[in-house]
Amino acid sequence: MKQYNIAVIRGDGIGGEVIEEGIKVMDTLSSKHNYNLNYTEFPWGSDWYFKNGTMMPDDAIVQLSSYDAIYLGAVGHPELQDHVTLNGLLLPIRRAFDQYVCLRPSILYPGISSPLSGYKSGDINLVVIRENTEGEYANAGGFQYLDFPTELGVQTAIFTRHGCERVIKYAFDLAVKRAGPKRVTSITKSNAQGYGMVVWDRAFERIATQYPEIETESLLIDAACMEFIRRPDSFDVVVGSNLFGDILTDIGGMITGSIGLSGSANIDPERRFPSMFEPVHGSAPDIAGKGISNPIAAILSGAMMLKHLGQEKASAEIEAAVIQVLETGGVLTADLGGKANTEKMGTTIVGALN
Repeated sequence: MKQYNIAVIRGDGIGGEVIEEGIKVMDTLSSKHNYNLNYTEFPWGSDWYFKNGTMMPDDAIVQLSSYDAIYLGAVGHPELQDHVTLNGLLLPIRRAFDQYVCLRPSILYPGISSPLSGYKSGDINLVVIRENTEGEYANAGGFQYLDFPTELGVQTAIFTRHGCERVIKYAFDLAVKRAGPKRVTSITKSNAQGYGMVVWDRAFERIATQYPEIETESLLIDAACMEFIRRPDSFDVVVGSNLFGDILTDIGGMITGSIGLSGSANIDPERRFPSMFEPVHGSAPDIAGKGISNPIAAILSGAMMLKHLGQEKASAEIEAAVIQVLETGGVLTADLGGKANTEKMGTTIVGALN
């Protein structure tokens, strides 16, 4: 039996609830597909911060480096500013393990209604490739005169030719493999950001010449937000910077019925380091502890993890079970118009697998 060592960081809010269901679903198929997931729990996140002054210990990266993958719930707490949680856990892991691809599909599944009129199952099936280690989240900058009336903050976005080219190439390679229109859309704002985003644009133009069979377009981020609403069915693979990819995937979750259906993968494509899998949604403190969160995003993130680990059949079965449950419509969480609790949704997906 193939053994995989998985680091589990449930994190904050609903993170623990949804990760529990994801683990339950993945373990259901372990005997059938001859694999075993060995979980190690790391109690890091906001509670750890309140006790220790950091989101995770100083040697966290060393501890995580020996694992095959990381399964993350969510980070974020209403008593902590977002930059504390983001820069204290998520971004250090992504950068340390060079998880430069953030893979975020947005699919309108059977049984789910889009808030956009006229779209039916399968009409929206796009994936956003978000550059994940530099760009606007590079955390380059600093303060001057902090707490004085002249307080000044400088935030610098980092765009390197190497960083842009490798993530754009990943997007084109993915478009080649996908069924459908085979189109790659670049998201930019070089009319206002005349240095860093020009490096991005030039990288896109260079990589595009290597894939003459792939249709391309380039959109400014503001126009892209509008077009995600106006013509979401025209998008296939979308590649954007750290900030722009983040913005668009929230819209992608909305137009496909709920961000509770949006899984994601933070990937090191060269497999030098562990990759990390997490739902797109945050910690949702307003519903934490109520048992009503939708675990499907975490379950689909788990399916993405299994696929990355080489268990493609198990991954496909989980996605098929999710689709079956959604299409049947008898068990849905509140965000999808139903009354099922988190555990019931997970158990129903397990039943579909069985």
